[in-house]
Amino acid sequence: MDFLASFQRLKQYCESEGFKGWDPYDGLNSRLFQALPLLKHSALCRLVVIQGFKRSPVNLRRLAMVPKEYNAKGIGLLLQGCCNVFETVKRNPSLTQQFGTLDAIKAQIASLAQLLLSLRSQGDYHGSCWGYNFDWQSRRQFLFPKYTPTVVATKFAATALLSAYEITHDEQLLQAALSSADFVMQDLHRTPLGPGFLFSYSPLNGHNTVYNASLLGSELLSIAYRHTGDDAYRQAAQASVAACCQAQNADGSWCYGCQPFQNWIDSFHTGYNLEALQVYAHNTGDRTWAPNIERGFDFYLNNFFLADGTPKYYHNRTYPIDIHCPAQLMVTLSVLGRFQGHKPLASTVMQWTIDHMQSKKGYFYYQLKKTMSSRISYMRWSNAFMYYAMSYYMKEVYATS
Repeated sequence: MDFLASFQRLKQYCESEGFKGWDPYDGLNSRLFQALPLLKHSALCRLVVIQGFKRSPVNLRRLAMVPKEYNAKGIGLLLQGCCNVFETVKRNPSLTQQFGTLDAIKAQIASLAQLLLSLRSQGDYHGSCWGYNFDWQSRRQFLFPKYTPTVVATKFAATALLSAYEITHDEQLLQAALSSADFVMQDLHRTPLGPGFLFSYSPLNGHNTVYNASLLGSELLSIAYRHTGDDAYRQAAQASVAACCQAQNADGSWCYGCQPFQNWIDSFHTGYNLEALQVYAHNTGDRTWAPNIERGFDFYLNNFFLADGTPKYYHNRTYPIDIHCPAQLMVTLSVLGRFQGHKPLASTVMQWTIDHMQSKKGYFYYQLKKTMSSRISYMRWSNAFMYYAMSYYMKEVYATS
């Protein structure tokens, strides 16, 4: 496997696009759709447009005049990836030829960090927060207008800024990142569950019972606790972790959420949960839920990856094969400190992903299906996430070469 050449092609592609791109869920950004008021004010029509664009194996976006734009989570993923690359090149200077000098990488980190700050959601929020650059209709129940901040986008943005701060020592990055804890504490709803509660996905009503979203909120609070010593952050994080761990199934799995329509079990959200629990434990010293991590990790490895490296989406079926599934494996193994012990699996999955899901142009495909696959290039979902994942893989494999 020529991993470095593959990563370099992806890097060059993202840079050539100026880090802008389309998204699986950006159908409502269509200028044609926005010009039809009777359609854009209908929840059903909005849902049909989003799902139509998302599910179509043919890219309709040029025809429908959907612009390529920055996505805050995507920029956060790219920024974290650049920080990982910086640390890897610093420890292995021979990689300068492929990824540039430390000064050049540091300049790109500073530029992406400033871009991410400029993408913060504007409104009456208690701290820095980020959302997506498109309207999102979930079922027919609620609409998240574009730039509505979410705990998921905010977590990825804030942690990337903290990594950038460690390299640039720019205090505004630290302050912006830490202020996002107040967004989690004061702007998100809390749904009581068992011994604790779940943080909501956003300040709006809807999507209030998603385990991975709540745990990402806990992860962010635990990081803020480590930096500030504010025990209110630790206590809130602990309550969310307690609720989510009680909701874990006996076999170690988690459903997506606690509502009947959220009962699926998938690969990358399981990875999110494990990563968040590990970061929480590291930052707070609370090892209460170490057995939950072990059960979840065993379920994760035993149910989502085939022997030939094929990454499964669901625990009980393979398709669609989504690029997030192999990508999150690299992050989960690294964050949990399990990469070296499972390096053969990581390498096999990475090889499969490069062979089956990377275009000759450098970008990665969205999803492979049994019949009509989607080989559309999406900046946030596919390319930024794979850049992020490959940076963790490179850090583990090449930093000590």
